[in-house]
Amino acid sequence: MSMLAAFALPHPPIAIERIGRGEERNIQSTIDAYHQISKIIADIKPDTIIISSPHAPYLRDGFFVGSSEKANGDFSRFNHPEISYSFDIDKDFAISLRGVNDHVRLYDSGDLGVDHGVLVPMEFIHQQGSYHWVIMGISTLSKEAHKQVGRDILSVSEKSGKKIVFIASGDLSHRLKHDGPYGYIKEGAIFDKKITDILSSGNFDSLDSLDEELCEKAGECGLLGLHVLAGVLNKQAYTSQLLSYEGPFGVGYAVASFILKQKDPYVDLARRTIEHYVKKREMLKIEDNDYNGLPLKQSSGVFVSIHRQGRLRGCIGTIEPIRKNLALEIMFNAVSACARDPRFYPVSVSELKDLDISVDILTEPQKISNKSELNVKRFGVIVVAGSRRGLLLPDLEGIDSIDQQVLIAKRKGGIETDEHVEMYRFEVVRHHD
Repeated sequence: MSMLAAFALPHPPIAIERIGRGEERNIQSTIDAYHQISKIIADIKPDTIIISSPHAPYLRDGFFVGSSEKANGDFSRFNHPEISYSFDIDKDFAISLRGVNDHVRLYDSGDLGVDHGVLVPMEFIHQQGSYHWVIMGISTLSKEAHKQVGRDILSVSEKSGKKIVFIASGDLSHRLKHDGPYGYIKEGAIFDKKITDILSSGNFDSLDSLDEELCEKAGECGLLGLHVLAGVLNKQAYTSQLLSYEGPFGVGYAVASFILKQKDPYVDLARRTIEHYVKKREMLKIEDNDYNGLPLKQSSGVFVSIHRQGRLRGCIGTIEPIRKNLALEIMFNAVSACARDPRFYPVSVSELKDLDISVDILTEPQKISNKSELNVKRFGVIVVAGSRRGLLLPDLEGIDSIDQQVLIAKRKGGIETDEHVEMYRFEVVRHHD
């Protein structure tokens, strides 16, 4: 398991009915979007929700991260101490994050960091379910440092074996109306338009090109949290959606979702193995929990195929397993496909970004009496003549007949066209990006 979704959420206490007392109806689109987000999270059933808040302790040289077993907070600051929460903290995740990022500062106090930047999202999310949380703050450190802590959150998530959701809590410009909290300035609306365009498109690279003077004049509190979010989403495939934006009280409230497309664990293992080998010329060394849910006790024949720009770039496999488990079978065949296929030069570092990878898990071969028992879409074929044998996978582009399938398998095995062969068929479960 790993990061499953991320969200950009505002934190107006007035959105809570007991605080708004009717005024919340002026931001009904925000409230409706909040309920939609809460339902998405409930459907995911995450183990842990990580939330960054600009109102958590703000450190000059690092990132506040709460590491107590439990935390507590209420809305006393907004004259509603009766609206209170007590919830569990994922202390293990906090400690693991500290282990990979020297800027993380752990604080074992249950009342630190539990501000309205955390409590407003929690009010809506807890209506659908109860979860463990990790609360973190932003910092005076650079934008790149914020992106790096986001990348580290993603890395720890991938190794945790848990289902994780990330929330960047923050409001946009506070200077949208003359009667707003900080008055009106034209740059406020300009800033909010640029940010909502980024949230809608999911193009977080554009954050780096924002004019610093514009950001300063806008009077926002959510931008650095979005840099953390950009790190969390770094190099991930996801769908982005801006669910709502409004600012009737002079503060911009944007709600956006980013649903990550989950990696196939078989392909992910093959890709990580290939990238590590091509860059370092050594086998990837990983812990058992890095196999990302692969059945370690299963053994099967495996073929790893690599394509680049639609053309075959390497394909090596084993008809029957020769390693102690499926994961190792994938890893060793992935290295062979990228570096030892005699038909191709080894894959170079510059090619890695363009590779499409598929992993075929083979069933145990069954001997057949004649080729009428084959089906080019469903079955692969193995042909055997003495010590020579050739194999062809099923459902390959350009292979349209059984005769063609058998002929190519013979050719691959160095077997003459008219030579008698024993035939075996097998099925595959194909995994691809």
